Amino acid sequence: MLEACGVGYLTGGRWIVRGVDLALREGEFLAVLGPNGSGKTTLLRILAGELSPSEGEVRLWGKPLTAYSPKALARRRAVLSQNRQIAFPLTAYEVAFLGRLPHIRGREAPEDHRKTLEALAQTQALPFSDRLQPSLSGGEAMRVEAARLLNQEPQLLLLDEPTNHLDPRYALELLLLFRTLTSQGRAVVAVLHDLNLASLFADRVLLLQEGAVRAFGSPKEVLRPEVLEPVYGVAFAAVAQGEGPPLLFPALRLAGRALSR
Repeated sequence: MLEACGVGYLTGGRWIVRGVDLALREGEFLAVLGPNGSGKTTLLRILAGELSPSEGEVRLWGKPLTAYSPKALARRRAVLSQNRQIAFPLTAYEVAFLGRLPHIRGREAPEDHRKTLEALAQTQALPFSDRLQPSLSGGEAMRVEAARLLNQEPQLLLLDEPTNHLDPRYALELLLLFRTLTSQGRAVVAVLHDLNLASLFADRVLLLQEGAVRAFGSPKEVLRPEVLEPVYGVAFAAVAQGEGPPLLFPALRLAGRALSR
């Protein structure tokens, strides 16, 4: 579905991302991990077509992203960015309705409004659909943005820190919703900071450091202390938890540092 071939991005004489190769299949959940400043958001914006790579190429269903018109691209992929500020005083319902715009020819139809309500219900944002988006908490606003994405009906979802501002319950529910979409043949690329959430939900993990790929494989292959420690600069402890994947914690004592109280 999605391919990146030798992708790099140069700005101010510095490579933010370089030499990234990946192929994403239909029905797959890919987590992009790495420390702050490792190029995760830049890579996601390149994959979305929001940034043109300085080198390499991104293809969607075998065609370069540049071959798609903006509207055609919007019908195929949806993007959840970190910068989600709404410039106009729109209600939560109106924000979610924006997802229908790539599909509307002429005037909206009753089906567009029905699908908007369904998307808000799926993300548990229906109770505050009449409130202005700027009045919502960070978690509420995120659930509305997730409804907008669902309403867009894309085959590919590109998510930049989708669990930001969410408490543990809603973070789990939102990622479970996106994980469920992959069972319908859709694909998800999510920039995450939580290693344990990536272990729970991702099929594969791309680990970046200073714009370069340090590891790419299954969570079991990538999310191991010996792989993570040189990238994050801290030791990790893996704690077994029954039949699930081991939980990963920074092990400050193992890194030669003691916890202070």
